[in-house]
Amino acid sequence: MIIYNVTVNIESDIHDDWLRWMKETHIPDVMNTGKFTDYKICKVLSKQEDEAGVTYAIQYTCKNMEEYEKYQKEDAPRLQEEHNKRYKNKFVAFRTLLELV
Repeated sequence: MIIYNVTVNIESDIHDDWLRWMKETHIPDVMNTGKFTDYKICKVLSKQEDEAGVTYAIQYTCKNMEEYEKYQKEDAPRLQEEHNKRYKNKFVAFRTLLELV
């Protein structure tokens, strides 16, 4: 099983709007691609000394690498662009692939 982890640090002044949009729009859109079987959204509690904003890890589970690769090719560019347009210059994100062992 593959876990696609997206860690996002969002500026505090738009945090509430971002979290609502993620729960009501973005995550349902990702799940509606049919490539993932489950997801979790986790607030990161540990912080660096100079870190501002609020950080979340959103974890999407898929059956195998083929499903993940299909998502990256068919869906990710559009969905990431929607996020980038809405919250431009208000967030930092990085992505990690994990394998459940």
